[in-house]
Amino acid sequence: MSELAFDEILDVRQLACPLPILRAKKSLSGMSGGQVLKIVATDKGSPKDFVDFCSKTGNELLSSQEQNGEFIFLIRRR
Repeated sequence: MSELAFDEILDVRQLACPLPILRAKKSLSGMSGGQVLKIVATDKGSPKDFVDFCSKTGNELLSSQEQNGEFIFLIRRR
């Protein structure tokens, strides 16, 4: 799978819920509509959390994958 382009990266490894979501929300609020945030997390609940977050906020979850125990998300700011 080819790597999608992103504008900013957010490293929330080792942080537990709700911190990854709160940090992502803060990062996205500083970005322009259409920009993409890449998030790297280790919290096992984060895949479900980011699906819920995007459905509630209207931001678009472009991809969600697990690599070597890390979860990588790409979210496009609405």
